Amino acid sequence: MRSEDDRQAVVAGLRDGAIDAIASDHAPHDQDSKRQPFVQAAFGIVGLETMLPLVLELVHNEHLTLARALETVTSAPADLLKLRAGRLAKDGPADLVLIDLEAPWRIDSKAFQSKSKNSPFDGRPVQGRAVRTVISGRTVFDLSSEG
Repeated sequence: MRSEDDRQAVVAGLRDGAIDAIASDHAPHDQDSKRQPFVQAAFGIVGLETMLPLVLELVHNEHLTLARALETVTSAPADLLKLRAGRLAKDGPADLVLIDLEAPWRIDSKAFQSKSKNSPFDGRPVQGRAVRTVISGRTVFDLSSEG
């Protein structure tokens, strides 16, 4: 809902470090909460399931390096919150995501795991997806075992 100039300014801010991090509010709501007149509808959309491919779009379009893009969603937010997360380090949490950078797919809100299916990106073709997520050394998501 912003102008192209605003979007380009955000990309430039991410590139030059003026914007430290990318985060998702991930404020999903059930369908009844969203099927209200606009001013009464609950705020928020699904962000968790679309954030990675949308950040990777900045890499594929050569707006950000892969290292900078990943920093904005991992170590930079952790640093701002003074967390020991967001990076691999000795005695740190073994949290990681295996990403297929080239995997083409289409965002399908009906396939979301979230209780909400509200996304302005439904149907959008994207490239790159998480194929495995490990938290504290334990696999919590494995695309090969999905549906």
